[in-house]
Amino acid sequence: MASGREKAYGYLKDTVLTDPGMQGAFLSEQEIADRIGVSRTPIREALLLLAAEGLVELVPKRGARVSPLSGREIGELMELRGIVERYAAQRLIATARVPVARMRELLERQRGLTGPDQAREFIAVDHRFHATLVSTVGNALLDRHYEGLRSRQVRAGVAALYNQRGRQESVLQEHEAILDALAAGDAEAACAAIDGHLDSTLKVLLAG
Repeated sequence: MASGREKAYGYLKDTVLTDPGMQGAFLSEQEIADRIGVSRTPIREALLLLAAEGLVELVPKRGARVSPLSGREIGELMELRGIVERYAAQRLIATARVPVARMRELLERQRGLTGPDQAREFIAVDHRFHATLVSTVGNALLDRHYEGLRSRQVRAGVAALYNQRGRQESVLQEHEAILDALAAGDAEAACAAIDGHLDSTLKVLLAG
């Protein structure tokens, strides 16, 4: 069973921090504690962990504030993702281990999540689509590094859906292009499709 701190950490990271309406907002420890049924102590402990990750800012006499993603941070996130995902695509194509069936299953699941109230679930599946590619490489350190980007990736993805009408359909098309290139064993096309997908997301986010 998860401890109070683990429960608070998971709730804050996966629910509160991914809410576009909470970006830059101050958090009420008591309200969060009441919502998930723990005391304020594990909430404070979880906020300290999130502050160490740069996801919240602890302001003296004000409390914890959700750190909004800056343009620079968004750019660096997409750059890092590109490096990791291109490597994974090249490696898996070279060794004929591309998880086409699993990625296809996740893409089809995304197709059923295009409603306006399904943005978070859509992006959660989006993350698994990309993470499946990376994890299949079988490098535990690479997995850990990529997983460390998850919260920012989900936050950025949800924000992009809110920023541009029709972005979900564009994401599906971009994922289809990535998967088609992977299935064809074309590393150059796969890398180009990954870059195109990340560049599109970056432009939507920077446009606000």
